[in-house]
Amino acid sequence: MKTLTKNNNWATVSLIAAILLVAMNLRVPFTVVAPVLPWIQHDLSLSTTAVGLLTSLPLLVFAAFSPFAASIAARFGLERTLLGALGVIAAGVLIRSVDSVWTLYSGTVFIGAGIALGNVLLPSLIKRDFPAHLVSLTGAYSITMGAAGAIGSAAVIPLTQAWGWRAALAMFVIVPLVALLAWLPQWNKQGNAVGAAKHQAPGVAVWRSPLAWQVSLFMGLNAMPFYIAVGWLPTILMEHGISATAAGSLHGTLQLATAVPGLLMAAILRRMKDQRAAAVIASSMSAISLSGLMLAPSLALLWAVLLGFGCGASMILGLTFIGLRTTNARDAAALSGMAQCVGYLMAAAGPMMLGGLHDVFGGWATPLLLASMITLLGAWAGMLAGRAVHL
Repeated sequence: MKTLTKNNNWATVSLIAAILLVAMNLRVPFTVVAPVLPWIQHDLSLSTTAVGLLTSLPLLVFAAFSPFAASIAARFGLERTLLGALGVIAAGVLIRSVDSVWTLYSGTVFIGAGIALGNVLLPSLIKRDFPAHLVSLTGAYSITMGAAGAIGSAAVIPLTQAWGWRAALAMFVIVPLVALLAWLPQWNKQGNAVGAAKHQAPGVAVWRSPLAWQVSLFMGLNAMPFYIAVGWLPTILMEHGISATAAGSLHGTLQLATAVPGLLMAAILRRMKDQRAAAVIASSMSAISLSGLMLAPSLALLWAVLLGFGCGASMILGLTFIGLRTTNARDAAALSGMAQCVGYLMAAAGPMMLGGLHDVFGGWATPLLLASMITLLGAWAGMLAGRAVHL
């Protein structure tokens, strides 16, 4: 019996470790591009619109693939689908680093497809295997995403200065490869659960559920400002005279700050009857920080920390809503697919829209004001999505 318990404990620990390694791949492979956008734009003679498309392309792919993730997992199993997703991400990282515009964009599509599957399926897997620790594990993998993104953004500039942006981006293939190796033991652990899921009665029609739309809008309206910052913050800072190295570090600080709420949210949410107040506070913090970047860019460190904290809290809340507003893993996967499809489709518009507004107005004041207003709409959606109800 002791041996059986020890084996079960080891299996649980190894699964959690593998989940966290997968989580690293949901942020690093595409956020490391933003700090080196000036190099990419110069070397490949890209317009500002083309650069905006490059930052938005992964989000468009997330939106395109997210609705199909649950059905793919039902056919092949959660574990096998996630393993395939890691392989697709690794291939995309390598393709993106080849010397042409075509491979830059096509590799980004591969990366986006793999990340889309992981984004949708990790909340469902946690709902299935760790229902009693939903908030804690959601916070843990959000911390991992933020910390990994911060390290990647801080590291890519010196790597680029030493070997060029192509080699620097190619080096990050180690992230999906390590996760793939850690995930291999999960290959044969699905079977019965997936078979049962295939034959369940149809779940909630999420696309016709007002609550599902409220969760989706909360994710989208809060994702837009975050991915605007992920895509444009280094460029905004460099246009205000901050060095490339410092801008890369602040970009990393933004992502590191997204990890901090993961340390706090589980304890805070357990003491709340619902999550409405938390959603409004998180969205308001993001709105304040975006306004701060517009009005006082010299305080960029403060605004980066505040924006990262607000966006990180909103991200955790959005992911947590997927589990809290559903009653089983199948409905969680369906809501996750819808919320991330709608959310990332909205988020994809953000970087392109701000790039276009920058070209029209010749500066970042108006685009940042609009981003701040969008985040306030996210607070309104959070008031609705944060109610203690189920689909």
